[in-house]
Amino acid sequence: MSPPGCAGSWWEKDRLDEGKIEDLVASLRALETSHSGLAKDIETQADYFEGNKERMRYAKFRKQELFVGSGVVEASCKTVIGRLKRSGMSWTVRGANAIIALRCCQLSGNFEDYWEARRA
Repeated sequence: MSPPGCAGSWWEKDRLDEGKIEDLVASLRALETSHSGLAKDIETQADYFEGNKERMRYAKFRKQELFVGSGVVEASCKTVIGRLKRSGMSWTVRGANAIIALRCCQLSGNFEDYWEARRA
């Protein structure tokens, strides 16, 4: 939830979970420190949250019964794409794209549609 190089904290998570991104950004910008490196990290973090706030409306997304974590996507990538990395395999970009398209069609139940499109 935090940008690279910045450690997240409990109050960040609480505010994100509640959809209070503007409050989080304001709190970060209000922090004062005499350490210039820390001040830069805080500014970077505030900029990150502010620039990505529409992607971080977790309370709204949960009400719509959408996933807010990356686990589902990561598992899907492992299932579909991870198999391309088995021992001894090497792929051209064209070949890898073709196998990925086939796997996606099979797993989504659209395997026959893929072949219909290929025939056309």
